[in-house]
Order: sequence, then C-alpha cells, then structure tokens
Amino acid sequence: MTEPVRVEDFYVYVYIDPRNFEEFYIGKGKGTRKDSHLSDLSGSSKSRRIRAILKTGLKPTIRVIARNLSEYDAFLVEKTLLWKLGDRLSNVASGHYARKFRPHNTFHRDLLGFDYQPGVYYYNVGEGPTSQNRNWDDFRTLGFISAGSKNPWLRAIRQFKSGDIVAAYLKGHGFVGIGRVTDSARPATEVVIKGKRLLDHRLRGHNMHSDYVAQVKWIAAVPRDQAKWERKAGLFTTQLVRASLDKQPKTKAFLEAMFSISFDDLLK
Repeated sequence: MTEPVRVEDFYVYVYIDPRNFEEFYIGKGKGTRKDSHLSDLSGSSKSRRIRAILKTGLKPTIRVIARNLSEYDAFLVEKTLLWKLGDRLSNVASGHYARKFRPHNTFHRDLLGFDYQPGVYYYNVGEGPTSQNRNWDDFRTLGFISAGSKNPWLRAIRQFKSGDIVAAYLKGHGFVGIGRVTDSARPATEVVIKGKRLLDHRLRGHNMHSDYVAQVKWIAAVPRDQAKWERKAGLFTTQLVRASLDKQPKTKAFLEAMFSISFDDLLK
C-alpha cells in the first residue's frame, strides 16, 4: 500500500513596515495568499497600517520566511512567530495551539506546566507536644502550611510550587488533609489570608513570626481526631518536612481511598 503524498506547498510570510522596518503581520498560505492583504478593506489594525503605508507612496515589504511546508507545519511556524513577536504584531495567536505557548511577560517567574510539573508530596505538619509554632487547626481553617526559617526546613518549604498536591501528615495521628499549593512559601510576616495579615489572625500557634508559609487550598481536610491511619500497612512517613510520594504506591492508594480523591485527576 502506497503512502499518501505529503503536500508541501504552504509557506509562512511576514509584512514589514518600510518606514521603520518593523514586522507587523505574520501569516501562512499558498499561491498568492501573501499579496491578498494589500486590498483588504476590513478596517482591522493590519489594513489600516497597510493603507497608511500606501499613502506615503511606499508598499509593505512582504517576505516569505519559511517555504515548502505542509499546512500543519506552516501552522506551527506561524504560531511560533506570533508568540515570539507578540505585541509588535497586528494579529495574535489564537485557538488550540495558542495555549501551548508561554504567556508573554512571564520570564521572570517559574510557570506551572512550562518550567515545572506539579507533583504529589508528603508534608509533615510539624506539630508536637513541645511545638508552639505550628498548629494543624490553623493550617486547616486558614489554608496554609509552614516550616521554620532555617535550613533544612526552609529549603524544604520553599521547594513547594504552585499546583503541587500535598498530603499533610500529623505525627501521632495520621494523614489529615489533601491540598493544592496556591502560592509559594514566603515569610509569615508577608502573608495575607482572607484580606488580613496572617499574624493578625487569632492563631493557636503563637510563635510563627519566623516561619515561612505556603498557602494551600484544601481539597479534603479533617480534624486531628479524624486522621486517617492504618497500622502495619506499609504507609510512608518521615521526619522530613517534604518528600515525594512518586514511589509510594501503597500510601497513595490509601490516601485516595480515605479521602475519596484521585491524584491523577488532581494533577490534570
């Protein structure tokens, strides 16, 4: 059986303003498509710019950037150039493939789905009989987690990224919550929750001034006396603040059953 012939007669082109050599339109097509905009009377920003150029006695410089492409390849090249040139153009990337490109003006920060993928992590609440800093009741009702401001605790809490899923473990009780991180860790003194500085809330934990706090939206959370645990079931725990659950299938299955959630669905 012969393979279908791959048609590669598409190209990608650019319109350049001869007055300042600025690219202002990217398109794809075949045949005489690249010249069709010269007679465009639609009133779009592209057609207005073309008319302004023509009034000076000049013509837009039209150049083919890539040739001998399939329609699919031309589409991808066009979208890539639209993303790269961004606000300089009179047309913008749209449709399904636009969502595959990084939003503009975001190079200054890590972006979920582009610079990192969310994961499922164990989080140790760190509440104990001698601890006056952290209290699960505060975490559950106000939506946050925290850790100390010195390493290794600081390093651990700062590794949580927006979009990560956390399984909160309370020593001596069990797992008490599943949540999604909504904001990376920052000093407790800078955190605002429900329109109010965190430290201005009536907290049960009294010495949180030096902690670092990551905000969390709880998907499922229970009081400590309803913690989920099963002895001798091979469930994972550690004294570390943060640990990946990627290689802990028993613990993940237990958490999914106890909290009626699906980690795969939460990560989509």
